[in-house]
This record gives sequence, structure tokens and C-alpha cells, in this order.
Amino acid sequence: MTTSTSTVAPPAPETRHVAVRPPRRQGWLRRLPLLPALVFVVVVTQIPFLLTVWYSLQSWNLLHPGTRHFVGLRNYRTIFSDSIFRTAIGNTLLFTVAPVILSIVIGTCIALLLDRRVFGRGVLRTLIISPFLVMPAAAALVWKFTILDPVFGMLNYVLKPFGVHHVDWINTHSQATIITVLTWQWTPFMVLIVLAGLQSQSQDILEAARVDGAGAFRIFRSLTLPHLRPYLELGILLGSIYIVQAFDAIFMITSGGPGQKTTNLPYYIYEVAFRAFDIGRASAMGVVVVIATIVIATLALRLVSSLFSDEGMHR
Repeated sequence: MTTSTSTVAPPAPETRHVAVRPPRRQGWLRRLPLLPALVFVVVVTQIPFLLTVWYSLQSWNLLHPGTRHFVGLRNYRTIFSDSIFRTAIGNTLLFTVAPVILSIVIGTCIALLLDRRVFGRGVLRTLIISPFLVMPAAAALVWKFTILDPVFGMLNYVLKPFGVHHVDWINTHSQATIITVLTWQWTPFMVLIVLAGLQSQSQDILEAARVDGAGAFRIFRSLTLPHLRPYLELGILLGSIYIVQAFDAIFMITSGGPGQKTTNLPYYIYEVAFRAFDIGRASAMGVVVVIATIVIATLALRLVSSLFSDEGMHR
């Protein structure tokens, strides 16, 4: 009787993969091509901003040479006690909130129409976004002399059969004029954003809702609007960042008047810097505007990053 003994091989030693970090020199070599762009950004943006902060801490008026001296935060106290500056803040909020809301509402309605299959849809989309491609200064001049002129304007000509003629729209309804021009200019931007959201919506869900008997309004309220919410929020935030810097329409059409009714922060900074030549006070206002814009931009960037992260999780 023979007994067979089986030999069991010893377990293979566990191999651990240790991540080899690239040398620090290689990491710097990979970042080297980005160095010119980084230097350009610092030179163009950060150094002028630091100079603006330094100017805002000084009393410096070009009309009085030789009187430049350090005053600390006095310029900031001066601008916040300035009634025109407070009026400019209110006008800036009005000229930002009203055009954003109107352009979102009108842009959503136009995007819903352009999302349908109609003849010449490509041509219609091109015509709709054309105001966004026109230079703001040129568009402001067209509105001022071609549309709103009290004598030769097209608006008075169209409304003449209804008893409206020779109305000076710019001086009589100055704030409504600026809001209308900004809304006309930024509605195509909102159309593009909302239209992208509509085209990303699943058609199977919409077809299933129609089969279940849901009407068009019910589908829009329960399915389309919740789907468009991230796109609407993105449009509101990005539109606010851009519209808060509106200058061309105000400068070309109303010049801040009448009676500072259309003076917003960018235009008031221009007046203080290039008409009153008060560099210190204008720099202080510029720093305040930049800080406020950075806050809005930070919120916009966080929203955009959250949208992309949610998109990646759903895929």
C-alpha cells in the first residue's frame, strides 16, 4: 500500500503597486508651457488691480497736481456717503435685475418656439441670436437715432395711427429705454442657454406623458421646467455678471441722465475718473465694484461646477 503525499505550493507573496511620484522637476517641466499665460494674466489683471487698491488709499486729483498724499480709507467713507453713488447702486440693481428677468422669460418663450420642428428653423435661430452679435455701441446708436428719435424714429411712426407721435422716449422714459435695450441685447444669450436645455431633455419621457393624457401646460410645468431649472439658474447668474457692467447703452443713449436716473456704477466711475479727474475716489469705487463682481462670479462658478458634477454622476 502506497501513500501519496501532495505538496502544496506556498502562497505567492502579495505584490503591492506603489505609485511612483514623478520627480518635482518633471512636474515643473509639464507646467512650464503654462508659465507665459500665467505671467500674462498676472500682468494684465492682478498688477493693475493692486495699483487701483493703492490709488484708492490716496487723495489724488489730476486737476490739482502736487497734492497727492495717502489718506487711508477716507475715499471709501466718501463714496458710501455720496448720494449719487447710492443712486448709482440702485440704478445698477434695477438695470441688472429687470433685464435679466425679462430676458429669461422672453428667451424661454422663444426657445420653446424654436424647439419645435418648423420650416426654416435654422434661419429663425440665426435671426434670433443676431442682436447678440451686434456691437453694443452700434446697437445703442441705432436705438437712439433710428428707433427712439422723437422726430424721425420708427417707434413714433408705427404708433402714430394710435395717437402717439413726437414722444421723446429717451428723456421721458429713460430707465425703461435702458431696460428695453439691455433686454433686447441679452435675450439671445438666454435663448441659447434654454434651447440647449430643451434639446438635452429626453423625448421618451415627454412622449410617455402625452400617452398618459398630460396636456402641454402640465408637461411644461411638471417635466420641462424642473429640467430647465439648472440652465435658468446658470443664465441668471452669468447674465447678472455681464449686465452689471453695462456701459455702452447708457453712455451712447442717455449719458446717465436725466437727473442721474440712468447713472449706474460703471458710468459713474467713468464720470468721476475722466470728467472730475478724481483718481482716488474713482479707484475706491472700482475696488468696490470688482469685489462685488468677484462675489457674483464665485457663485456662478460654483453653480457651473455643481452642474458638471451632477451631469457626470447621472451618466
